[in-house]
Amino acid sequence: MKNLKILFVAASGILLSSCGTSKTITDTINSKSGTDTQGTAKFSQKGKMVTMDMNVYKLTPGTHAVHVHEFGDCSSADGKSAGGHWNPSKDEHGKWDSEHFHMGDIGNLVADKNGTARLIFKTDKWCLGCSDASKNIVGKSIIIHAGKDDFKTQPTGNAGGRVGCVEIK
Repeated sequence: MKNLKILFVAASGILLSSCGTSKTITDTINSKSGTDTQGTAKFSQKGKMVTMDMNVYKLTPGTHAVHVHEFGDCSSADGKSAGGHWNPSKDEHGKWDSEHFHMGDIGNLVADKNGTARLIFKTDKWCLGCSDASKNIVGKSIIIHAGKDDFKTQPTGNAGGRVGCVEIK
């Protein structure tokens, strides 16, 4: 009976500590396609909620699509080494949390006249380093596109070239 109590206390401690865990990853935005795009993307997880806080500089003023792409590889000059949109559910491209969307369909950010933009995105559909491949964004990349996402053109949203890339490590 005493061993059972010790086991229960130990298991409870592990369970409670895992519920309160938080993780943070901060990565640099790499310029692509001959642009000067730069900035940072910070990813944090508290419980089941993941927050992406992206600060971007030296963008062309206006609207730019932002997507999670399938590979954490920003090595090519045009950003195409990041692959296509991350789409573990094999769904159609669309607006986040609508009837049809990729897990990588974040949406748009708007750069002001100085080329500065910030995007804060929160979801419980992602995780940082968990064992669920349909939710884990570590090992993926974030691509900032030259144009805006129209939320309907398949499979990319007609967002144009890739001007920034972040490897989520």
